[in-house]
Amino acid sequence: MRTAPTILHLDMDAFFASVEQASKPSLRGKAVVVGGLGPRGVVATASYEARVFGVHSAMPMAQARRLAPNAAYLVPRFGFYRAISERVMELLRALSPLVEPLSLDEAFVDLEAGGAAWDERSARLAGAQLRSDIRTVTGLTGSVGLAASKMLAKIASEQAKPDGLVVIEPGTERAMLGPMSVRTLPGVGPATGDHLRRAGITTVEEIAEAGEDELVRLLGKAHGHGLYAMALARDDRPVVAEREAKSVSVEDTYDVDIHDRLRVGLEVQRLADRCVRRLRGAGLSGRTIVLKVRRYDFSTLTRSETLRGPTDDPGVIREAAARLLDSVDTTGGVRLLGVGVSGLADYTQEDLFAQAAGERANAEGPLEEPATAPVEERPALAERRWPAGHDVRHAEFGHGWVQGSGLGRVTVRFETPDSGPGRVRTLRVDDPQLEPADPLPLVLPRAPRPEGGRGPDGGAGAVGARSAAP
Repeated sequence: MRTAPTILHLDMDAFFASVEQASKPSLRGKAVVVGGLGPRGVVATASYEARVFGVHSAMPMAQARRLAPNAAYLVPRFGFYRAISERVMELLRALSPLVEPLSLDEAFVDLEAGGAAWDERSARLAGAQLRSDIRTVTGLTGSVGLAASKMLAKIASEQAKPDGLVVIEPGTERAMLGPMSVRTLPGVGPATGDHLRRAGITTVEEIAEAGEDELVRLLGKAHGHGLYAMALARDDRPVVAEREAKSVSVEDTYDVDIHDRLRVGLEVQRLADRCVRRLRGAGLSGRTIVLKVRRYDFSTLTRSETLRGPTDDPGVIREAAARLLDSVDTTGGVRLLGVGVSGLADYTQEDLFAQAAGERANAEGPLEEPATAPVEERPALAERRWPAGHDVRHAEFGHGWVQGSGLGRVTVRFETPDSGPGRVRTLRVDDPQLEPADPLPLVLPRAPRPEGGRGPDGGAGAVGARSAAP
């Protein structure tokens, strides 16, 4: 354990929902729920206003609607979230070379490794500056925890929520952890927590008092030893800069079970193409193709095929996924499909499939992937869908976002991050003046400062940032 709180944990506050509120002035201060809106959808993130009603992540969307019927329910815009996340990660990497992202909105940082902090005071200053920089760059808020270990830094950031900073000073860990629930410790979920409760153990201090041997008897050797160490605030895990990806995969859950075998095959091909785009976007290739099928009765089957060498060839991966599908009975219906690639490498290797494709290309002429290969599926104009919360632009009314659609109509609120609440209009779904649009930045880029860093009036250069935070 360190002698200074130089491990930082950042957790962006209700990230997806906060992005939506910052992007949509009419939703600021309102209950917002982001997730799958179909009958089988689940909540990805709920704003703090929605959490008051008991809505939380991983909750079935149908249950969330019963708890908060007047909330705004939006389809995620993951591409936009990733872009904002990258801006945040850039700020973290400026602090230290050791940044360990856990998700789009969460990461550990070793401040000591980057020389950004060496004691409690410098760590606190670094954390405060980071929160200020995040607000300036993104218009959003994040909570920061600082401690001498990863476990304690994460606990501190949870205590700091929302929009705060908590420092756990070395030497105070045991006293701080003691009265907390056992569920505070990593790896203690509902099942383990219930098992400990039946043994009369409900707090972290009671775990320490029970002793290591008793925990091993209750939970097994590995879990018992690990939990006892955490109860004593022992955690020597380092911040790891690069967490090697083990696989790349995509999957879709369908609102209505798919029975048509042809449709199932087409969905698998589409998922294979999406998986390839993720592979190529990460500069990876893989040897093992994996197909996941969840059937009508919730039984889940996985099938895999290992190639002779790593590939990112879409034709190879589509063909392998199709062969795997041939071995699965989908007669009763399919509710989920997924395609993944594992055995990853940062290079590709010619294999028999790719060579065969090359021979066909030479015989039949060059087969080029269209320059406009879709990054996301784009339905034809007559089949356009308007997901709730996604961005649109109208030739007459300007930029807006979809509030809802149905019965041949789409309702759009026309507003931008810095416009204030906008007007609502209902249009035909096939209105030729309405088209999907890219999200607008939450914060305008900073205006370049004159040489020397001073403005023309002798003061600091003007900053053209707009804060979209509520």
